[in-house]
Amino acid sequence: MTTEMLAKPATDKSASHRRHAMNLRTKRHPGRYISRIGIILVGLVFFFPFVWMIATSLKPTSEVFSTGSSLLASRIEWSNYITAWTSIPFGQVIANSFLVAVSGAVLTTVVSLLSAYAFARLQFKHRDKLFLVFLGTLVLPQEVLVIPLYIMMNKLELVNSLPALIVPFAFGAFGAFLIRQFLLSLPVEFEEAARIDGAGSIRILWSVILPLVRAPLAVVAVFSFIDYWSSFLWPLIVINDVSQATIPLGLSMFSGERGTDWGPLMAAATVAVIPSLLVVILLQRQLVKGVSMGGFGGR
Repeated sequence: MTTEMLAKPATDKSASHRRHAMNLRTKRHPGRYISRIGIILVGLVFFFPFVWMIATSLKPTSEVFSTGSSLLASRIEWSNYITAWTSIPFGQVIANSFLVAVSGAVLTTVVSLLSAYAFARLQFKHRDKLFLVFLGTLVLPQEVLVIPLYIMMNKLELVNSLPALIVPFAFGAFGAFLIRQFLLSLPVEFEEAARIDGAGSIRILWSVILPLVRAPLAVVAVFSFIDYWSSFLWPLIVINDVSQATIPLGLSMFSGERGTDWGPLMAAATVAVIPSLLVVILLQRQLVKGVSMGGFGGR
């Protein structure tokens, strides 16, 4: 009985200490909870279009606008997904987009790595000035580039082909800039040790640099994949055959002279979002690490 009486005050005292510590943390860090609430609200705002898209993909086209702000219709129209798959060559469109996005992401990543290594580590005349000119291409809008690029593709007889969608935009400056900033933050002692052992520039790039830049490479690859996957203007200009169409061109096929078939269009858009969403989720950790370490480092 005496032991229980002694243990009870001790338990009450420890619980009181825990409550006091929690109250202190709450008072000291009120901004943490405010920021979490803000993040949740912003997330809900950005997530709502996806909810509306999925809900609309399950509505009859006649009820898309008649239901007003309601996400529910009189019935669930699963046939919209079948219509989206059969009304256009949707399988071919998905395959084209996947081939273009994967090939473009790989090519862009390789070119960005080589360019960044050259501008960060190799010594040649007017290197920094050339990099500034190269970086200046970021301010050029795509609308300015489509006409000269189309003339170039026409002379190379690549119009209406998938290589015309992959090659022109694989030599951008964004990926080179991101990886270069990361390389400038790395110590050169690793490379100097490799040179002492007799390694050349290519061997150093492959064996020393590449394992250290996986995070920024993942950022460049994901951004390039999404950019190729969602590109509309350039494919619209350079592609004339339905068999070579990509996802954005395929989605535009649901709109015609008689209006827009919203149900199948939203069903096709829902399916089209899945690959990009999976890529971002699978590489989320590398994306966060690459952006935080590569984008603002260097000197």
